[in-house]
Amino acid sequence: MPTSERLKLKPLCRIVGLLTAGLAGTQALAEPPKSAAEIDWRAKDELPASVRDQLPAFCDGGYLPSTSEDGVAFGNAVGGNAPLHASGLNARYEIDRSLYLDGDVRLRQGAFQVNGSSARYSQEQGTVSIAGPLVSRGEGFLLTGDSADYQVDTGRFDINTATYLLHGPEIRGSAASLTRLASDRVEIRDGLLTTCGPQQNDWAVVASEIELNREEGFGTAKHVRLEVLDVPVFYWPWASFPIDDRRKTGFLYPEFGSSSADSGAFLAVPYYLNLAPHYDATLTPQYHHGRGLFTELEGRYLSSFGETTLQLGYIGNDSAYKDENPGEDGERWALDATTRASFGYGWTGYGDFSVVSDEDYLGDLNRTLDINTATHLQRKGGFRYRSDAQYFDMYLNDYQTIVDRITEVNKPYAQLPEVIYGGQANAGWFEASLESQYTWFDRDNETLTGLDKAKGQRLRAIPELALPLRSLWGFSRPSVSVDYTRYELDDYSLGDGSFDRTVPVFEWDNGLYFDRQSSLFDIPYNQTLEPRLYYAWADAEADQNYIPDFDSGLKTFQFDQLFQRDRFSGGDRVGDANQLTVALTSRFNDLVTGAERARFSIGQVQYFDDREVTLFGEGAGTRSRSPLAGEVVLHPLDTLEIRSSGLWDPETGDTEEGRSQLVFHSEDYQYLASLGHTYSRGELEQSDVAAVFPVTDSISLIGRWVHDSILDRTVGSLAGLEYNNCCWSVQVVHQNYLTDDEELDSRVLFQIQLKGLGGSGGSSRISDAIYGFEEREERRFGTP
Repeated sequence: MPTSERLKLKPLCRIVGLLTAGLAGTQALAEPPKSAAEIDWRAKDELPASVRDQLPAFCDGGYLPSTSEDGVAFGNAVGGNAPLHASGLNARYEIDRSLYLDGDVRLRQGAFQVNGSSARYSQEQGTVSIAGPLVSRGEGFLLTGDSADYQVDTGRFDINTATYLLHGPEIRGSAASLTRLASDRVEIRDGLLTTCGPQQNDWAVVASEIELNREEGFGTAKHVRLEVLDVPVFYWPWASFPIDDRRKTGFLYPEFGSSSADSGAFLAVPYYLNLAPHYDATLTPQYHHGRGLFTELEGRYLSSFGETTLQLGYIGNDSAYKDENPGEDGERWALDATTRASFGYGWTGYGDFSVVSDEDYLGDLNRTLDINTATHLQRKGGFRYRSDAQYFDMYLNDYQTIVDRITEVNKPYAQLPEVIYGGQANAGWFEASLESQYTWFDRDNETLTGLDKAKGQRLRAIPELALPLRSLWGFSRPSVSVDYTRYELDDYSLGDGSFDRTVPVFEWDNGLYFDRQSSLFDIPYNQTLEPRLYYAWADAEADQNYIPDFDSGLKTFQFDQLFQRDRFSGGDRVGDANQLTVALTSRFNDLVTGAERARFSIGQVQYFDDREVTLFGEGAGTRSRSPLAGEVVLHPLDTLEIRSSGLWDPETGDTEEGRSQLVFHSEDYQYLASLGHTYSRGELEQSDVAAVFPVTDSISLIGRWVHDSILDRTVGSLAGLEYNNCCWSVQVVHQNYLTDDEELDSRVLFQIQLKGLGGSGGSSRISDAIYGFEEREERRFGTP
């Protein structure tokens, strides 16, 4: 182009740069143009190591945005706010009218760029018409097409026969035509979208119109078809769906399953309501075969203090329940509410309230309420304060007993209220502390007699004075305390309901610390040897059975109880004690990572007097030594943990109790395994095996089996199959579980997950059954 003609380009003020290079030429297309997804797709072995390591095993590759070929760092400006840069192999200019570019045409304005074979700029209309095959790249997206028009002033970009890729949500697709209205809004006509890899349409959403709004984080579509392997399986006249993690009102994916407890199959259609930034709700109408229409509602409210959650379930006419319980009207319901609040300065508030219409509701209907199958539902609320030196807790606590076979005498007391205070202060070499508790116990006692009828107030206070001596090589802590309890009771059958109890207590806890450094398998480690002596003396009166049992129980003897002076929980019994514990612990600490790789502990209690205090016959003892209590914890790998604890009686040679568990997971949680065994002599012996085992990168087996050796029967099992690829997964699991009436019930759990569009099913129940499954779900669709 002559110099005089190039100088006439200055009136085109929007074009601040025009570069021409080389001679005109033609280039034959050796192959069809690639789609947007194919351009940025990289096979797994072509990805950088940092990206490849984060890719799930079942993904063959991932998207990696290409960098700009001219190395220019684009700004954020769009449309007329930024200059337009253009280049091509050949250029022709019509003064004050048009500019023609041909051969390797490149246009760039701000963060937007497009490459094509030729282009025409109209100065009068402010548009650029580009002939393809063309490629357009912006912040977080890539477009291709046959031809396009670009509005320089507004940034509007219209493409015909287009393909597109959104890098963030990894959504790709095609369209008869596509309009980029702004940097964060795209309209698609006669389009398709999916999150599957290039040329892998395992599932796709096809619609006459689709709009993707990245600023709001959602998309909308009209006349929508869900296609699986190009076969339509579902139709919506209109749909709204998320394209990132932000919340959006709309239908969630239908859920379905089958359970013998639910009288067969069920179908649920959840609808999410994003009502405001600080509160939302999910309404889940569902149909249960044999029962009828059932509805669950969950609402969440977030304030400056904390979060409140309300969950409701209701069925107006449960036909299966009426058949099983003649005389009932079939109306059933449940409510569960929780709240947590933080007021600052160490003060917090909390509340939990649960209620159901009948004892079978949780087993028959509950799927979303945060209530596990239980005999008592708690209603508790209060305030708590905590600082470095003291703590305070005041609450009201009551229960709903939902199992009819529990008698009135065995129902728990309500605490109306309970107040707990504890504090600690240093006085020179000494340490003074106080633990105190005030409780008003209440329950319906009209049908009760004797001590079971009593109710009223209890005050317990334990002041203590200790001399803590600490050093790098050990510690010694002698202490004296007084365990004082005062009762003011109503309906007390043994006389005056006002009485108290005072128990002097002396404790002396001592420990030494030895260590040495060595190495094992070329790994340096530190081994410790920690002997410990603990003496406890408590002069409690032998007969305390004139005191009602409001909240007490006999603790299960295990390794941790070696260093506790009281064998009773609660406050209605204080155990007599004159005993010495001898224990030894050894640890192996990895000096490279700081992890504790192994811990071995063993200990025994020497009793100098018989234990005479009982809880209505339980808790006495005459033997001079306790069983040996031991504990082993091994962490040979970061992904492997082995725990074992037990009681062995050296006098009889019998194992009294034993608990063992092995838990393993691979680093990516694709492999999960756990082995467990629980034993209590003459009472319980159960074995538990669970695993998730990939047979290929895409297919995994899921299973769990629990066997009771005493009953000689299976008390729980779970078996299923999982299929994964990089755009969808499905889990089908059959579960047997033991009900309250000691019968095995069964159900089938489904979960279908479409990457980027959510899923349906009951993976939470699988997570409850198999250790590590929840973490596996979180990693299942990891993206580079």
